[in-house]
Amino acid sequence: MDDQAGVDQTADRELGPIDYIVVEWTGKQPTGEALPHLIDLIDRGIVRLIDIVFITKDADGTVARLEINSLGADFAIFDGAATSLLDDSDLAEAAAIIDPGSSAAVVVWENAWAAPFATAVRNGGGQLVASGRIPVDALLEQLDAADNRIES
Repeated sequence: MDDQAGVDQTADRELGPIDYIVVEWTGKQPTGEALPHLIDLIDRGIVRLIDIVFITKDADGTVARLEINSLGADFAIFDGAATSLLDDSDLAEAAAIIDPGSSAAVVVWENAWAAPFATAVRNGGGQLVASGRIPVDALLEQLDAADNRIES
């Protein structure tokens, strides 16, 4: 840490924005089809996996964690990746939004690509005060509408 108050120059404190998603597989367990894409993002340093937990919700609403080794060999790469950042209340919240008879993955990651920018903002006295997502369908609709206005 530098002598300047509030200036953080330690590499272990350089963090990008943190995101999470809940991905549901209705009526089944994950197939692993998306795993190569997640692994590619991690390998290229675009994201840093912080936590990943798989859950299942029985037809009667009972929720349980799925052990990664029970999901098949493709998932073995994530064995031991859970950091316990996600607690029971987080998993209960995720379980509340998935359908009975389904499974889900709760994935938390750091946007590592943005870490130098985010650190520079913090070191400069700035702070993130708002963040959000624009649904892809909404964006496409707006782009189509703009194209139609231009063509008219």
